[in-house]
Amino acid sequence: MKKVIVIFVCVLGMQWGYSHEQPIRLGVVGLTHAHVGWILERDTSLTDIRMVGIVEPNQDLAQRYSEQFGFPLEMVYADIDSMLDAVKPEAVAAFNDIYGHLEVVRACAPRGVHVMVEKPLAVSNAHAKEMAQLAQKHGIHLLTNYETSWYASNEKVYRSLKAGAVGPVRKVVIRDGHKGPKKIGVNAEFLAWLTDPKLNGGGALTDFGCYGANLMTWLMDGERPKSVTAITQQMQPENNPNVDDDATIILTYDTANATIQASWDWPMGRKDLEVYGLTGALYADSPNRFRIRKAQGYSDYSEQVLDLEDRPAPWNEPFALFAAVIRDEITLEKYDPYSLENNLLVVAILEAARTSAETKRTVSLN
Repeated sequence: MKKVIVIFVCVLGMQWGYSHEQPIRLGVVGLTHAHVGWILERDTSLTDIRMVGIVEPNQDLAQRYSEQFGFPLEMVYADIDSMLDAVKPEAVAAFNDIYGHLEVVRACAPRGVHVMVEKPLAVSNAHAKEMAQLAQKHGIHLLTNYETSWYASNEKVYRSLKAGAVGPVRKVVIRDGHKGPKKIGVNAEFLAWLTDPKLNGGGALTDFGCYGANLMTWLMDGERPKSVTAITQQMQPENNPNVDDDATIILTYDTANATIQASWDWPMGRKDLEVYGLTGALYADSPNRFRIRKAQGYSDYSEQVLDLEDRPAPWNEPFALFAAVIRDEITLEKYDPYSLENNLLVVAILEAARTSAETKRTVSLN
């Protein structure tokens, strides 16, 4: 008999964003990633960061966003070196194509400017390793932002797993994606590079496979998969002629495995996670919906459902966290989803997945 208990959990968090007498001076590199709206429309009353310059060579796009979000065109520079020299930011948030992330770090690291990029970290192991070497050599923070890092449900899954709530992890299923960039109506500038195999490093495998690789690396405390097996398909050739738009990635570990389902062909958008241990299962169904099932007998189980409040500041959005890390108010755990260690492994998994899909063979990561 299945028992279902619904619990509404209220977490009393701090006000969104931290306050500082001297806000972090933040530069923005690129306006072609649609996630840039997160910083352009951020509450200006927050005093943890202040946007001081923007790099965007596409003047039509800069003009359009200037009118939409209200920043002056005088803030916009045609290239990154000009912006860095003119306004001297302490940190940069990159919202350009993934291939361009390396250029951002090459420009920022020698100047001691911290960098946060949108997921994934890089298009290849070669790019990722050079970025890491530059960050370490020059002592800068290099973070990677994933929307799923803000989810209260994912944090609850992680803490519950580490507390032994369902025993050791055995199987993980992670599903991410939407109908496809063209179907959901992303703007032309974003679509142009998102469906370019060089600039994005692939299609759905890169765009949404990175979420699963990132979360699994976190759940496994940085353990490297023994093998990666991937199958890619092109379900919408008319919309995505040059890249995959559906990918299934299987990761194996000594005592666990993960299936990552990354697709631009779901009927609706989703980012959800299932973790199966020896004695039960943990579910992150949405940003704030968490469930735990405890096995009872052969097929029965008891279930608790928790509707969680958003994570407290600065964990509820990337820019507050970036500022807190720079100010040494937060020290990231080694394989935190934002961390460099985690995201170097993410890129290695994605590269192995691309190789597996191309060669139709399992790739060893030992």
